[in-house]
Amino acid sequence: MDGAFEPTGTLLHRRHLQSLREVHVPSMGERGRQVTVGEAEFEEVPRAAPIASGANEIGAAKVRAPLELPPMQPSTQGLARVVAVTNQKGGVGKTTTVINLAATLAASGQRVLVVDLDAQGNCATGLGIDKARVDLTTRDLLLNPERAAECRYATRIPTLHVVVGDRRLVAVEDAIVSDLGRESRLAEGLAPLLPHYDLVLIDTPPNLGVLAINALCAADGVLVPVQTEYFALEGLAMLLSTVEQVRRRLNPGLGVDGVLMTMHAPTLLNQQVAGLLREHLGDVVVEPPIRRNIRLAEATSRGEPIHVHAPKSNGGQDHLAVANALSARWGLTRGPEA
Repeated sequence: MDGAFEPTGTLLHRRHLQSLREVHVPSMGERGRQVTVGEAEFEEVPRAAPIASGANEIGAAKVRAPLELPPMQPSTQGLARVVAVTNQKGGVGKTTTVINLAATLAASGQRVLVVDLDAQGNCATGLGIDKARVDLTTRDLLLNPERAAECRYATRIPTLHVVVGDRRLVAVEDAIVSDLGRESRLAEGLAPLLPHYDLVLIDTPPNLGVLAINALCAADGVLVPVQTEYFALEGLAMLLSTVEQVRRRLNPGLGVDGVLMTMHAPTLLNQQVAGLLREHLGDVVVEPPIRRNIRLAEATSRGEPIHVHAPKSNGGQDHLAVANALSARWGLTRGPEA
């Protein structure tokens, strides 16, 4: 009613709304329009496209064009094939892939070296190595390549060795950032070791720093684990852009050895994403997908690869099949047996 008392906060709120109505708003076309309120500027966002009508569909967004992958290159005769297991997105199963692929292939008689470039150092833990008893690590391999042979540690599998990563890797980028040829440090360290192995698997950090670039420069190819989730193709496209830059400037022979689907579940969403990956990448996709399996987590916590902890589990069978597929792809003399 007239003359009624209004609380101060309510009165100020009404005046603020009135002032907004009186502001002149210039046209900005399809980009939206800007509303100036004092010193702050707010841009109105155009209304989003409607959500797909089907509740069981991924959505209308699709990859605009098939991804162009640099082809896999043949290995050098008499030297180990060097493969960087990488994805700029974390949490996709890189370390689990490295541990179990390396162990499964080594158990079949292949000579395998694991190089851990991740400061968390989980490859050592997953393969039963006590990091507290390790003196020389990947840091020493990078800073003192002449000591490469001393940086290797044995595992319970005679033909599987590990160069252990630890938290000191965090400081390596600062230590070599001003060095000429810093991108080639890992390649220099690995060079004297390659004649003694059939395969070198590099576990990379989940970022695009000097260490990850070192892995791509040292590698013959990349193996890309991707989780079968909605953003898998976008993350893959970002990684392939990085691979292409490394090919142009640093390592022309770098190719994509495969894309491995991980943490796969029998849901409609996972199946649809897997279908998109197969559609756009074709034979580059490594089959079968690695299914979600609690046995994989148990194996890591016990310091055992899956072929030792639970070989008949879904995780054990999937990694065995993937190891066989990649063994044939890489031309290794003999693959694992069930």
